[in-house]
Amino acid sequence: MTAAPDERLLDEIAALCAGARSMLFITGAGISADSGLPTYRGIGGLYNGNATDEGYAIEEALSGEMMASRPEITWKYLAQIEANCRGAQPNAAHAAIAWLEQRNGGVTVLTQNIDGLHRAAGSRDLIEIHGTLHRLSCTACGLRRAVRDYGGMAMPPACADCGAMLRPDVVLFGEALPLAAVQRLIATIERGVDLVFSIGTTSVFPYIAEPVVDALRRGVPTVEINPGESRVSDYVDYRLRLGAAQAMAALRRRLEAALTH
Repeated sequence: MTAAPDERLLDEIAALCAGARSMLFITGAGISADSGLPTYRGIGGLYNGNATDEGYAIEEALSGEMMASRPEITWKYLAQIEANCRGAQPNAAHAAIAWLEQRNGGVTVLTQNIDGLHRAAGSRDLIEIHGTLHRLSCTACGLRRAVRDYGGMAMPPACADCGAMLRPDVVLFGEALPLAAVQRLIATIERGVDLVFSIGTTSVFPYIAEPVVDALRRGVPTVEINPGESRVSDYVDYRLRLGAAQAMAALRRRLEAALTH
């Protein structure tokens, strides 16, 4: 059953959006749930604590260590995730965030998602902190190629130039975050924003929770959109216990209505 939105709360958050010159949207797997993609931990999770076929936790299967020692296992679950993403389209939440950026700029998206849906929706100031499934790199010669999907690819795939294994440009468990993305995130936090949203993420990683914590320290309003609980749920100023698409579509309707008056 879809939760009934709190109309007064939505009005207040829409007013904050209308008055903000800069906003940071922090997004996790929950924002893509309405595009038909499963979350990985949390409500309706794809793995949700279950071991893989080989008896590993999903965090072990999708680790840099496993990629180095048994890449066929890591690639098996990367391909499973990609197959779940294949054909998915941006939903109303992705579209609303992109619309806000196009309307007046000043919108940065920090996403943990590797599905590419924010980019497909039109977001441009985008920090893909965990990378993307749709860009592959050779582990030997460094050749890079973009791919639409993994259909028809051997697992693990081989480089067309040198024959070595390819891997997607994603951050596996135990690996360092991409330096360029970290630097952009730090610059965004240091520059400061007027409003911070946390959408569809459990905020278990410190670099995902920190922008919310920093906003609280600075007195910047914070909003969480999440039907479940997260590490920041008890600390945000405004909390909408709704799905991302329902909440963001409602906020967009209010902002569009305000523009016509």
